[in-house]
Amino acid sequence: MKLNTLKPNAGSRSKKFRKGKGHASGLGKTSGRGHKGQKARSGGFHKVGFEGGQMPLQRRLPKRGFTSLNKKETSELRLDQLEKVKADIIDLDALKNENLVPRYIQKIKVIATGELNKAVTIQGLSLSENAKKAVIDSGGKILD
Repeated sequence: MKLNTLKPNAGSRSKKFRKGKGHASGLGKTSGRGHKGQKARSGGFHKVGFEGGQMPLQRRLPKRGFTSLNKKETSELRLDQLEKVKADIIDLDALKNENLVPRYIQKIKVIATGELNKAVTIQGLSLSENAKKAVIDSGGKILD
């Protein structure tokens, strides 16, 4: 094989369509632009999102960016932080009393980071699958 003999596979590269080269080309005369009107003219395009003077969609909708609306009321908790709680049943109030989560938090999810060495009883918290296994393996309970 030599560089001067390389060619693309047959049918992998289609020929460039030549608009306006007669009726037989398939795109002669108006070249696929239809008859008259703004879009048929050269330079006859308005800006992207223009809706004919109506307030465009991107300006009608509220600007919220990528900020999660639930960010302020949810929190994550590591397994090793559960050992610091002195209460018998670990729930939202017990974690707030130990100052492990802020007062305004409404939902907590326990994630499987760190190790859990004591048996704990958890109520009203959501847990990841691995966190559930770790709590049960350490001899703890999960109440609904």
